[in-house]
Amino acid sequence: MKKLFVAILGLFICGSSFAVVDNVLVDRAERYLNGITGLTGDFIQTSGTRVDKGTFSMLRPGRVRLDYDKMPVQLIADGKDLYFFDKSLDQITTVPLTSTPAGILIRKNINLKNADIRVVETKSDDKTFSLKMNLRGQEGLGHMTVVFDAKPVKLNSWSVVDATGAKTDVAFNGLKAKTSFGKNYFQIQRHKFW
Repeated sequence: MKKLFVAILGLFICGSSFAVVDNVLVDRAERYLNGITGLTGDFIQTSGTRVDKGTFSMLRPGRVRLDYDKMPVQLIADGKDLYFFDKSLDQITTVPLTSTPAGILIRKNINLKNADIRVVETKSDDKTFSLKMNLRGQEGLGHMTVVFDAKPVKLNSWSVVDATGAKTDVAFNGLKAKTSFGKNYFQIQRHKFW
């Protein structure tokens, strides 16, 4: 009886680690993302108790820009790297775009069943559906969950959990198609003193 109880308990505990992946949802997300050339709109970012707002822009392949309303900070991806630019310190931190879960969304060709992308869970309800994914072989570095409106399919929000378990949620408002950005829009414009 004790062995049976331990076996059932183990099944119950481990059972939650088996997530379901609905390939129909993966295909819908993939078609939508590959159909996007450029987007712009507003965002609300929540990290712990901190809430920040700003403007989001994306131009595929490879380019993203987040400008914060009340912080002297920009996040910019130029197709190769992701830059965190603190304007008040004139300081830049650089991370290879390929090492971030967000880099998945701005590839030239988004293939969510690709060898290096692993969708580990899908969820859906009447209004939205979501895909939880990570870069294969980098599971310990965090994951990203992207939420889409269901009808019509549209980017709703994303959340990123980093290697320490810290979670950042970004929700989008008023997203619209846009493909014409200034020549250097996705490049950092540093202060120049001379």
